[in-house]
Amino acid sequence: MTQELLDLKLSILEGRYEDALELVDELEQMSKQAILRNIESFLIRLMVHLIKNQVEQRLTNSWVASISDSILRIQKLN
Repeated sequence: MTQELLDLKLSILEGRYEDALELVDELEQMSKQAILRNIESFLIRLMVHLIKNQVEQRLTNSWVASISDSILRIQKLN
């Protein structure tokens, strides 16, 4: 992403606004993909603890904390 930001700055300074807009679109897409990867990661963590809870019929404090944290982080990203 660093290279894209440098290219964006150069495009703006050189007056190549169409190139700059294309870079902005690319950066926006990269950002959306990163958000989706983060949501996926938290969903996996959430599901692992929920499945453990169902299988073992118990809920530990650390699982509760992890489940709560995953839900909060997904809500923030969404």
